[in-house]
Amino acid sequence: MTIFYIILAILFAAALSFYQYFYKNNALTKSTFVLAALRFCSIFSVLLLLINPIFSRKTFENQKAPLAVIVDNSGSVENLKAEKVAIEVFKKISENKELAEKFDVQKFQFDNDFSSEINLNFKGKNSDFEQVSKNLKTIFRNKKFATVLISDGNQTKGNDYIYSFDDTNKVYPVVLGDTTTFLDLKIGQLNVNKYAFQKNKFPLEVFLQYSGNKNINATFNISQGKTIVATQNVSFSATNKAVKVDLLLPANNVGVQFFTTKISSKEFEKNTVNNSKPFVVEVIDERTTVAIVSSINHPDIGVLKRSIETNLQRKVLLLRPQEITNNQEINVYILYQPTSEFKSVFDLIKKQNKNYFVITGVSTDFNFLNQNQSTFDFKMSNQREDYLPIFKNDFNIFVSEDIGFNKFSPLQNAYGTIVAKENISILLESTIRNVATNQPLLAFSDSFGKRTAYLFGENSWRWRMQSFVDNKNFEKYDVFLDKTIQFLTSNDSKKSLVVNHENYYNATDAIEITAQYFNKNYEFDENAKLTIEVVNKKTKAVKKYDLLKSTNDFKVNLDGLSAGQYTFVVKELNSKSTYAGFFEILDFDIEKQFVNPDLIKLKQLATQTNAAVYVPNQVDDLIKKLLDATEYKTIQKEIVKKTPLIEWEWLLVFIAICLAIEWFLRKYRGML
Repeated sequence: MTIFYIILAILFAAALSFYQYFYKNNALTKSTFVLAALRFCSIFSVLLLLINPIFSRKTFENQKAPLAVIVDNSGSVENLKAEKVAIEVFKKISENKELAEKFDVQKFQFDNDFSSEINLNFKGKNSDFEQVSKNLKTIFRNKKFATVLISDGNQTKGNDYIYSFDDTNKVYPVVLGDTTTFLDLKIGQLNVNKYAFQKNKFPLEVFLQYSGNKNINATFNISQGKTIVATQNVSFSATNKAVKVDLLLPANNVGVQFFTTKISSKEFEKNTVNNSKPFVVEVIDERTTVAIVSSINHPDIGVLKRSIETNLQRKVLLLRPQEITNNQEINVYILYQPTSEFKSVFDLIKKQNKNYFVITGVSTDFNFLNQNQSTFDFKMSNQREDYLPIFKNDFNIFVSEDIGFNKFSPLQNAYGTIVAKENISILLESTIRNVATNQPLLAFSDSFGKRTAYLFGENSWRWRMQSFVDNKNFEKYDVFLDKTIQFLTSNDSKKSLVVNHENYYNATDAIEITAQYFNKNYEFDENAKLTIEVVNKKTKAVKKYDLLKSTNDFKVNLDGLSAGQYTFVVKELNSKSTYAGFFEILDFDIEKQFVNPDLIKLKQLATQTNAAVYVPNQVDDLIKKLLDATEYKTIQKEIVKKTPLIEWEWLLVFIAICLAIEWFLRKYRGML
């Protein structure tokens, strides 16, 4: 059809040119033929642009198989004195001309991050092999490629890399460091709770590791300052290379307590940095007691108890309404589906001015609730209904995140109308079969120092189960409930400046402090100007930073600070509100814990991907292996490029030139 239109355009342009210059023209000259030709060219070109035919052009491109050459830039390489060898091996492979002819050689480095910008200094604070595998899968998606991994194999972050790499693409590890086994004692994993209670004992679990072939005896001790608080003798052999030590340590002093674990023997060790490891425990002098009061049995009650007690600062009592007495030291009450039996409980709460959490359901007496609380007015029917949660992003009483509420199953409650009689903050709204009710599902009240919370529905035990399915642990749900209890355990008035930080960080940790500033209406102020001043207690060195706005808070990253104790002050510049605190950076570098490369794991990785392990003096063999590999072939790809005529700018120039020449000739011959 396009060809037919082009033929018509030729005939039309020729006919029009003939009519304008030859029809009834008895004085034909050479210039007449020139003018007719110019007119034909300009008319035909315009018509050709209107038809806009598409031209196809075929080209061929050779695509080489990718070869990823990746070098470990973490501090453990420098600690093993293998940095020079790493650079030599990296250059020898990545700059090999024969490999460049066969492969599309791409260079990368990794430590805590994965990067194509090569700047080797071997100062990386972590070795994250998982980032390597994820990035390779993304960059070379649907491609067959080979990987040369120049590393010591010592992983300090992420999931085990043995199971991270795609086993369909070969990984050739080049082992950095001396593979000779040196005698070495090491403190491996250390498990301890963050909190302990005064006058109690807290458990400590330590895994001690040994590298060597001879039988040795060692001493493990725990010290606080210059005082040794515990000691234990341990033995190792060629067949017994790991020992677990379980101890109970006293928590005598309130506050943050710093301890150091250490293992030593009479044997010579090449690396003694990994013989000690610090840890911190915060000793608190009181425990929050939460009473769950219910006159019925329900799965919600057991799940509430289990979730709340994941925080060791909480103790949960399960009580019937008639078991509540004035002598019990209870900080917070959870009233599960209250009925008229709870009359004495409400009277006691009012007398003691305690905070409480009401959870309703199909067994709740809402007429009784109307008479014994003043936050909500309930107009409920006998009909049951299922209510789905919707997370409210503007909730700002305390920092809370959406833990996947849209996936949670509905809560069951009586159908009706719930009207707030005072100011409330809604964390979750309810819907009925995706129809918004504009009514709260989880709400909080803070009036004159009295705090209450309301959850309108039973079967929240399913929420914790769903959270486990989504996250493989209960942590997110338990933190969410813990923040609810934390809100109820305090009667402090709202603070305009709220700062979140840890009391201690390891030197290799990301040191991040977050803050929120609320205006007079206790609304999050996105325009606040927050700064932080950090002071080293020993050197008195001062550093100032601005906190940067993120989604729901302000953040500052303090990476780069040396080990030591610090005090800091966060200030909001407009209101002059301040918050003072302290933290300590522990002198613990995880990258200095290794005395040997992890040859076993690198061999497992190579075996799993049908490749082989090489040492630096076998690089020529590795290059030959890659050159001889037949599975990595250059693919010739046909590329068809279609270009519409209207994109040809020169055709517009040609039309303009034809029209211009025609005009000048006609002007010159007096035909205008």
